[in-house]
Amino acid sequence: NWVHEESIPSSLDAGHKAIDYLLNALTNYGWDGREYFHVQMAIEEAMVNAIKHGNKESPDKSVSVRFRIAENLVWIQLTDQGEGFNPATLPDPTDEEHLDQPHGRGVMLIRELMTGVHYNERGNQVTMHKVRAMDAGE
Repeated sequence: NWVHEESIPSSLDAGHKAIDYLLNALTNYGWDGREYFHVQMAIEEAMVNAIKHGNKESPDKSVSVRFRIAENLVWIQLTDQGEGFNPATLPDPTDEEHLDQPHGRGVMLIRELMTGVHYNERGNQVTMHKVRAMDAGE
């Protein structure tokens, strides 16, 4: 098992460095193709949400990043220092009257791409995981 934990500044540069670190580890564990892409998209969405929406890119706030990778599982937890939000109150981005609004799309996308997604009560922490189908060919 590969485990990585760090606290990063609320900057997209720092977020992308942490994402690259995770993706390199995924590659080392043999993740590729569609499942690798799903994890990449989900972590990018979640990281942007934490840095931009959660911490409002405030230089005095940070994001706690926790990653775990096993042969057939990746586990990701991001915690920002923002006020949080209630995912249940986001407008449904597939609803016709919300099609032109970006809000809620990232959260929906993460749920579609990952095996499981959980937000803490405050809404400033997302925990998600993806189980890899070991026998699935591309």
